[in-house]
Amino acid sequence: MNFKLVLRIAGRTLLVEAIAMVLPLAVCFLYREDPAPFLYTIPLLLAVGGGLSLIRSNDHLFPREGFCAVALTWLLVAAAGALPFYFCGYFNTYIDCFFEAVSGFTTTGASILTAVEPLPKGILFWRSFMHWLGGMGVLVLAIALLPALGSRMLQLVKAESPGPVVSKLVPKARQSSKILYSIYCGMTLVEILVLRLVGMPWYDSVVNSFAIAGTGGFAVRNTSIGAYGSPAIEIACTVFMLLFSINFALYFLVLSGKVRQALRSDELRFFLVVVVGSIVLITVNIWPMYSGADALRHAAFQVSSIISTTGFASTNFDLWPEFSRFLLLLLMFIGACAGSTGGAIKCSRLLLMFRSIRREIRQIIHPREVHVVKLDGHVVDEDTLHSVHIFIAAYILITFLAVLLVSLDNFSFGTNFSAVVSCIGNVGPGLEGVGPMSSYAAYSGFSKLVLSLCMIIGRLEVLPVMVLFSASAWKRS
Repeated sequence: MNFKLVLRIAGRTLLVEAIAMVLPLAVCFLYREDPAPFLYTIPLLLAVGGGLSLIRSNDHLFPREGFCAVALTWLLVAAAGALPFYFCGYFNTYIDCFFEAVSGFTTTGASILTAVEPLPKGILFWRSFMHWLGGMGVLVLAIALLPALGSRMLQLVKAESPGPVVSKLVPKARQSSKILYSIYCGMTLVEILVLRLVGMPWYDSVVNSFAIAGTGGFAVRNTSIGAYGSPAIEIACTVFMLLFSINFALYFLVLSGKVRQALRSDELRFFLVVVVGSIVLITVNIWPMYSGADALRHAAFQVSSIISTTGFASTNFDLWPEFSRFLLLLLMFIGACAGSTGGAIKCSRLLLMFRSIRREIRQIIHPREVHVVKLDGHVVDEDTLHSVHIFIAAYILITFLAVLLVSLDNFSFGTNFSAVVSCIGNVGPGLEGVGPMSSYAAYSGFSKLVLSLCMIIGRLEVLPVMVLFSASAWKRS
């Protein structure tokens, strides 16, 4: 294990985080609020990050170092990001601050706060800005902004980027990171302008755009997006939640003039079928509860919010019929497309799993024939299929283990199960006790740490965090 390189990567990422805190600090000055939480934190991060980044090491970055660097860096970044919450005085314990920060960076949106409107605008800005930073990946941002740490930066991108297959858009990983963030920033800017045009105040447009772009879900109103009472705002949010759920590589293809190739994506078609089908089913199911087109609007918003793992709410969907609630729970497992800012299992993995099952059935019927699994017209190699199957199995096992652990708090099964599914899928709200109009405040400190770990495991796609628990990963050889 190249410990020095891992620490240097973590240090440089902390420097990026310190620079990022300048924005919420400026918001504090703009609204004449106490800037102390950020004035205390920024120098501390600059000192620690600067010290770690000066560590000399070779640039040999192999998969083991890449996975460990990503997992440890995310833990460190979340711990540092919790400091402004701790210094602001609105949180009871540091564990609550850590839970909130992890939820922010992993773009989960689960909160221990029962009311957000009393918080200073600078702190609320930081909560939403963490979504934006974590959406594309804090290490991807560090690679894009800071000098390359060697020729194996793709190891970090692979460990942090969501999806079963990760490839560079261009030959250099640093250039790929810049392209991704350029698309990301451009779409965020467009969203801010659209939300302002449909009537959302400037401050709300910015922070809500950060949350939607990162498919997070931290709101600045107690009743989330439903507080604005505007169908136009809800429709705009619905559209952008879906746009940020799509693989960003497809946007690169569109910008490169390869529109047909982008539209032929099997995952995109599967994603759209699931979205449209879910909207139709829920609309029919909740039609008696709403008048006219409101049923369609609320169904479209909540399906987009849940499958994109954003977690915003236009209404209290925990009051919907059991069929609609269970369908939303299934969407928490499915999640968005690979290569997007969304979480959960991802559509591409489920599509590959379904096609693997179909291949096995065909193999039983025609044992002499050779069957392959294809995605976008290309044969998927057996190693990738194996990793997909292992990921889904590990994902389900970790989910049930976490449910067992948080059950020590003695809440209902619906509350505990949906809380874990929501956290590991980076969704945010669950059902019953952790529904869209509730919070995670009632959980014990131990359960909050378990749920925090679930959020990080879900965001980093299980394996990077699991590597930390392997003894062989810490050997020097």
